[in-house]
Amino acid sequence: MTDKYESPLGSRYASDYMLHLFSADMRIQTWRRLWVSLAKAEMELGLPITAEQVAELEDHITDIDFACAAQREKEVRHDVMAHVYAYGKAAPSAAGIIHLGATSCYVTDNADIILYRDGLKYLRGELLKVVANLAEFADRYKSMPTLGYTHYQPAQLVTVGKRATLWMQDLLSDLEELDFVIGSMKFLGCRGTTGTEASFLELFGGDTGKIDEMNRMIRADFGFEACFPVCGQTYPRKLDSRILNVLSSIAQSCYRMANDIRLLQHDRQIEEPFEKNQIGSSAMAYKRNPMRCERICSLSRYLMADAMNAPMTASAQWLERTLDDSANRRISMPEGFLCADAVLRLSQNMTNGLHVNEKIVEKTVREYLPFIATENLMMEGVKRGGDRQELHEIIRRCSMAATARMKNGETWDLLADLAEYAAFGMTKQEMEAVLEPANYIGRCPEQVESFLAGIRHLLSDIGNSDTQIDL
Repeated sequence: MTDKYESPLGSRYASDYMLHLFSADMRIQTWRRLWVSLAKAEMELGLPITAEQVAELEDHITDIDFACAAQREKEVRHDVMAHVYAYGKAAPSAAGIIHLGATSCYVTDNADIILYRDGLKYLRGELLKVVANLAEFADRYKSMPTLGYTHYQPAQLVTVGKRATLWMQDLLSDLEELDFVIGSMKFLGCRGTTGTEASFLELFGGDTGKIDEMNRMIRADFGFEACFPVCGQTYPRKLDSRILNVLSSIAQSCYRMANDIRLLQHDRQIEEPFEKNQIGSSAMAYKRNPMRCERICSLSRYLMADAMNAPMTASAQWLERTLDDSANRRISMPEGFLCADAVLRLSQNMTNGLHVNEKIVEKTVREYLPFIATENLMMEGVKRGGDRQELHEIIRRCSMAATARMKNGETWDLLADLAEYAAFGMTKQEMEAVLEPANYIGRCPEQVESFLAGIRHLLSDIGNSDTQIDL
């Protein structure tokens, strides 16, 4: 416990990996790696920097004196220059060449791009773990009939497994978008105060080839294929919009899945995991609330709203840059990643122990099957000489009457009512013979098998998640 506010994303929900990725330690280490890369490139391209200076910088990437930097920032009111000072204290022989030719955004923006890329790659693996859990679930229940709903009203039968493929399809759409964002990310490079590279024209005596080679060397150090062709002082904030948009998309898919399960848990058909000693309510000891799914939905709403920050920032970038993006991005970007991480971890946990109450599912199917079977009964009645329009009207009247009795808590028997009409040419027993649920699920098992076959390459190296979360 602490006497100061902590973000619940850090204290309750996000993974250690994501918390470390967006920590001050990782951020400033990344700044120092960028300073090392810049110094090394400048040395190799002929600027007066020695191998000993570069080596000393490399030796002091991790031993960050945050107290020294904080004290210096109070004096100069500039965070980057405060860390240049602290780094120089740790590597005194190189103090005079740190940040040579660069502007602050060289370290701040390139570091952000590096952290965002690594965060997106991590989230990709977490998303695939959810898909892997759902793939096993879909395969296990691919042929199990369940009542389908449109408008949340009883409709035709589907299968439990087929419904899970709808959730998976949404997540795989997010995966496609995520892969596009990762694959198209570019590096800022070292471009100067307004993106003109003027300082490096001076340093390299007008040799533009050396400037291009310097940027190629730096971006290669961090695994990027290209820099943005042009920029102002910062990288284009459209990248932030693209990133938060895909995180929002993941939240949308997880919300839809979790909300469906909340509805089904209300009907006792499917339940999220419920541990042996778990308490559902402080007052109502019998409760089994879908708290994981509710938490997924709650955090997903936050993430979808958070994603609005990036387009507002991107649209308000004045000319070569303005600083009113900084405070917003310090919050909205890391929190977006932490929230997406939390949503996916919860989704892994929930899908890894999803329970189907098969008897309840079967009972619900049997209750509504007489209504569902009426179209088949009408077709059979026509085969036996009945008039299609007359049979349709009989079914409509009897169905409405049966529904009214159901809503009034009375007993009802739709097939018995229909069998009284000679126009069908069938007894009640003959009508009951068509009430086999498997006859009303269409191609669901085949659709599930085909769907899973199409994504097998994605799942080949991923086992079901065993993520443990302090819930």
